Amino acid sequence: MPLQRNGHPTGKTGKPFMFRLHPRLEADTLAICQLTLCEVRLMDDRRFPWLILVPRRVQITELHQLTPNDQQLLMIESSLASRVLELNFSLDKINVAALGNVVSQLHWHVVARRTDDPCWPGPVWGCGERQPYQADAKSALITTLQSGFNDV
Repeated sequence: MPLQRNGHPTGKTGKPFMFRLHPRLEADTLAICQLTLCEVRLMDDRRFPWLILVPRRVQITELHQLTPNDQQLLMIESSLASRVLELNFSLDKINVAALGNVVSQLHWHVVARRTDDPCWPGPVWGCGERQPYQADAKSALITTLQSGFNDV
């Protein structure tokens, strides 16, 4: 991948690539906030409090492709997201994973789980049909999560 002097990847024209959220992530999630590295999004599935952290880096599909500093920052921001879930939801376990089989853009799942959730103890991926939030609940949850990130 060609590099400019400032270290940002460039295309054939020499212009730097800009971060763009994958269309599938954009369609399936709701914007919560921006952290230092990641865009924080909420999976639009009311069955689980499910955050997705997307590092705002171009052409990154795997964790090892991040710089060591960005790898550390992702762990810090993942812990922050976990803490926000823990403080705002009754949960038994937090699942953290990066799969990328459907959407190759690196994104980090942070999912609050309960032993009585419809997929327990299995994974949330491929389990049942997504149940989008109703408009009022969606708005209230986004506000709660934004406040949570501001408070921790």
